[in-house]
Amino acid sequence: MDPVRNPYAPGAGQRPPELTGRDREIGQFEVVLERIARGRPERSMVLTGLRGVGKTVLLNTFRSMALQRLWGTGKIEARPGQSIRRPVAAALHMAVRELAPRHRAPDRVEYFLGVLKAFAIHDPKAPKGSSVTVGLGIDVPAQRGRADSGDLEVDLTELFAEAASVAADLGVGIALFVDEMQDVPAQRGRADSGDLEVDLTELFAEAASVAADLGVGIALFVDEMQDVPADDVSALCAACHELSQTGGPLIVVGAGLPHLPSVLSASKSYSERLFRYARIDRLDREAADLAIIAPARREDVTFTAGALDALYAAADGYPYFVQAYGKVTWDVAAASPVTATDVSMAAPEAEGELAVGFFGSRYERATVAEREYMRAMAATGDDPVPTSVVADELGRKPSSLSPARDGLIKKGLIYSSERGLIAFTVPHFGKFLRSQPA
Repeated sequence: MDPVRNPYAPGAGQRPPELTGRDREIGQFEVVLERIARGRPERSMVLTGLRGVGKTVLLNTFRSMALQRLWGTGKIEARPGQSIRRPVAAALHMAVRELAPRHRAPDRVEYFLGVLKAFAIHDPKAPKGSSVTVGLGIDVPAQRGRADSGDLEVDLTELFAEAASVAADLGVGIALFVDEMQDVPAQRGRADSGDLEVDLTELFAEAASVAADLGVGIALFVDEMQDVPADDVSALCAACHELSQTGGPLIVVGAGLPHLPSVLSASKSYSERLFRYARIDRLDREAADLAIIAPARREDVTFTAGALDALYAAADGYPYFVQAYGKVTWDVAAASPVTATDVSMAAPEAEGELAVGFFGSRYERATVAEREYMRAMAATGDDPVPTSVVADELGRKPSSLSPARDGLIKKGLIYSSERGLIAFTVPHFGKFLRSQPA
């Protein structure tokens, strides 16, 4: 069939053409938004689950819901070993900028921006003499000898010339819009102590106050929340705790791997009462079928019952796999209706793509010792496995394997489901490893 019309969309955090099986979680967040709008106390929210179950998609859906209610929103993705001070500052800057045009007191907004600036620059972990910078996320080597003299006048002139040249190649132009061009001075004495717990609590209070002036709220979305450093997790929990007591209209919505609740409880004993937890799992049969049928129906394509059986058996209800197998099956099928034979023909190609992009890219990040550890885990099956069993499989003492295990946990490839047990963060990863040559 026509690949241009293919409706399926496997991708990291990419919204599927039909979001199914998440009505309960969407309903829960709708209640959170409505309660806060009515001035009622409500807990922040945490989504947990394996990779590929759609946590980021759901996080983005929640953000869209908040925006529809005219809330201010910001989102960060936590990274191992990186403080959340500056990412949170950038996210709250975005959130308040969404609110600023409707605020009747520009001085109030400017005061908050001054507090925000003070919060961002008072980072005791930043190198001495460093200033607030913006990470551009450019993954190409820097070109030397052009726009890199250190003289801003020279560099900006050369940079503008290069940018204009790229646009001229296309017969178009580039426009640079600069808002809030005046320099906002940092406010002293608020959110600038250098103690993240104190500063984050004060910053959240100020941000919530700006939102309250408009009768709305602010939602801060934190993806990969399990990677937030331990001290920062403690600070984040403390700030949320203070907000829950004062009733400020600011919530934190986090998403992370299954062990995230234990990460939070290790930092603050009250965290289990601080957040509303939602475990995101695979889709049931009805939801998985609908994720395939509904987008196809809009393209006047149908699937036979046998094709749906085969797709569910292959994808096992995991949303990413549903999209991956659906996409390849569409491309392989000659015409509607799509049959079980089409699925059978598409399966090897889909599995090959998953082996390279979904599984292989993660496996390549592991060291030799870490790969041996994962292979030993896979040899025992797909359920969580005791660390002692892995050690027996390798003929080693458990203590000698701690570096490999800890490395895999830090890389987000495995997690500790409970004390003494470990499991893969990626569904079907054990099956993938067992299919690979030793």
